[in-house]
Amino acid sequence: MNKTFTLPLYASAPISQALQLSIPVVALESTVITHGLPRPQNLELAREMEATVRENGAIPATIAILDGIVHIGLTEAELERLANEQHVRKISRRDFATAIVNKECGGTTVAGTMFVALKAGIRVFATGGIGGVHEVETLDISTDLLALADTPMIVVCAGAKAILDLSATLEYLETMAVPVIGYGTDEFPAFYSRKSGLPVSARLDSPPEIVAFAKAHWAIGMKSAVLVCQPLSSEEEIPCEKVDGAIRQARGEAHKQAIHGQSLTPFLLERMAKLTGGASLKANLKLLLNNAKLAAQIAAALNLTEKQKVD
Repeated sequence: MNKTFTLPLYASAPISQALQLSIPVVALESTVITHGLPRPQNLELAREMEATVRENGAIPATIAILDGIVHIGLTEAELERLANEQHVRKISRRDFATAIVNKECGGTTVAGTMFVALKAGIRVFATGGIGGVHEVETLDISTDLLALADTPMIVVCAGAKAILDLSATLEYLETMAVPVIGYGTDEFPAFYSRKSGLPVSARLDSPPEIVAFAKAHWAIGMKSAVLVCQPLSSEEEIPCEKVDGAIRQARGEAHKQAIHGQSLTPFLLERMAKLTGGASLKANLKLLLNNAKLAAQIAAALNLTEKQKVD
């Protein structure tokens, strides 16, 4: 039976069943489909991420809004519709009521996805890169950081998007008591690149270690997320020296065109893809799949510890 909630939240039959039977579930965002990737790569990537989650022992729950109803888990037809919809809102935490009242379609951001996943009881979430601080003097700070500060969830990413001020983003996360875990690394990944020159708060090397850390973090009363940052491999990454120039140029163009707010990140990502000859898009697709795999493994490990506790 499909599960419904008091608000216009709707869980698909596979997700409802998985939650009832305590099968591992991984939440997936949908702004990467609606605003982050060009067609047809957006739909291809969405399908591949869901398949990767399944292959690694969990059920994928892509979260989005369709006709004013928040969906937790999409059918193939719904996924295809979302990928090809022309007028789609970008849904962060402030935007739900607008989309619901106007019966709109929308792709959920990191913050938006975390909000819905928490209500459904989903504890693990995979994304590409979190939002953060764009440039300190602009005061453009992503709601993603607030969500990470107040939502107890394991979030798997490749660090913050490289177009951001990574140092300021890490400072904000520290202020908000969000542990930043390097998965197999002591250094904060720079999205497209393995290295940023910035340290993580702790290094962990396996899904069970991440689960043990998260459970300890929450057991003492912490309410923040555990941010797990997985770098691309040396074969998959774009070294900083090859991507920094494109980032500076894209930022400069955004300033000249007065692009800001929710339009800024999609603009910068699109410009990065063109300025790098498609290399940034290729890296983005790879890190999304890597993160989906790791998140599924973490969800399975978390599920195992909870079953052992019951037994």
